[in-house]
Amino acid sequence: MHKFIAMVGTNSDESTNRKLLQYMQSHYADQAEIELMGIKGLPIFNKPENHEIPAQAQAMADKIEQADGVIISTPEYDHSAPAALLNALEWLSFHIQPFVDKPVMIIGASYGALGTSRAQAHLRQVLDSPELRARIMPSSEFMLGHSLQAFDDQGNLTDQQKATKLDGLFKDFQVFVEITKKLKNANATTYEEVREMDWEKL
Repeated sequence: MHKFIAMVGTNSDESTNRKLLQYMQSHYADQAEIELMGIKGLPIFNKPENHEIPAQAQAMADKIEQADGVIISTPEYDHSAPAALLNALEWLSFHIQPFVDKPVMIIGASYGALGTSRAQAHLRQVLDSPELRARIMPSSEFMLGHSLQAFDDQGNLTDQQKATKLDGLFKDFQVFVEITKKLKNANATTYEEVREMDWEKL
């Protein structure tokens, strides 16, 4: 059984993105072990000269490294991923490399009708950056619009079409994880490139 980290892409305690990941955690419990990971409490990234990494960020990195993959659920703020999520990814790419070749599935929930299409596209660019080098599952947008009305009292999705689509994408992600395990021929070199990355020397 795969073990996944499900990163809540906001520091809000009441986020529907948290509800979406909790739904996945419960709904797919017989298929995978899914552990929710919050990003609340991280200090603002300031590139410390002593390269000291917050204990919370290191603990997050350790869990990501041990997981088979990561699911990130992001809201959309001003056509972008939230600052809190980008801040977390800054710490998770500062002299630690948990995302190198790590399979990632991106999903998102928002109050409006359009879902999180722009935020997901932005997040893909960030995760594909030289400092992170994640393996992002392609052609797999799951956008939950009108998310305040999307769940019943038991936390289940009320739109059966959306639920069925998420079922299919989650199965695809598990296949993608297995495929990614075979794409490791350049892993050692990629890891060293990321570890030695220093924009000040470029």
